[in-house]
Amino acid sequence: MGLFSIPKITGGAWKVWRRNLVVFSRTWKVNALPPFIEPILYLLAIGFGLGGYIGSIEGVPYVQFIAPALICISAMNSAFFECTYGSYVRMYYMKTFDAIIATPVSLEEVIAGEILWGATRGMIYTAIMLPVLIAFGVIRMPISILAIPFAFLIGLLFSCIAMCFTAISPSIDTLNYPSFLFITPMFLVSGTFFPLSTLPVLLQYFALAFLPLTHAVALMRAITLGAPSPLVLLSLVWMVAVTGIFFLLAVNLMKKRLIV
Repeated sequence: MGLFSIPKITGGAWKVWRRNLVVFSRTWKVNALPPFIEPILYLLAIGFGLGGYIGSIEGVPYVQFIAPALICISAMNSAFFECTYGSYVRMYYMKTFDAIIATPVSLEEVIAGEILWGATRGMIYTAIMLPVLIAFGVIRMPISILAIPFAFLIGLLFSCIAMCFTAISPSIDTLNYPSFLFITPMFLVSGTFFPLSTLPVLLQYFALAFLPLTHAVALMRAITLGAPSPLVLLSLVWMVAVTGIFFLLAVNLMKKRLIV
């Protein structure tokens, strides 16, 4: 079984996805509050507060500059933590995976369903955030509606990466390492709160080559600010290709962990 073997996945993955959606819907009031409050706090504290001293960046007010990044960060965090801590709990403590694979649903479909659900959760959080950003007038309509389906791609990418970490983590405590050593640094140096061009050249190349949030933010800015550039297509191709690679890794690493 190679790490890049193509898994056999059918409709069972959507049954796993639906199971997680049903569970989520029972606590939707609690789940909807953080993505609604978070952008308000960031916009008030950083966008309007700090932004009052900064002025404009790349020809747009600072609050509009960070608004697309906030969407990406929300989609990233919701998908990543759902497929690390959430999936680990369902796998190890709740034994949900064991119960599902006792049915005709295969292990590959369980993992694929988990990844699809992580991506969906990122999209849901974006859909909740969007009216807030629209109310503040920091994104352009109607093109910004495209942020919702694009958030699914962001969520899919980070769900696949997260599932790889889940597959190799010996305990739930060690999931803190990718959170603090991968997500937090990327949160700061991916062109989110300041332009990528302000970083040292080597760090710019590193961010473009290895940090998925860099490409997500670039694409989201092009969508929500109506400012496309030739590099946007390259970012899209990068994200789709890397998502495919990490999807294969995630499924095969999980199979290697769970099949003994």
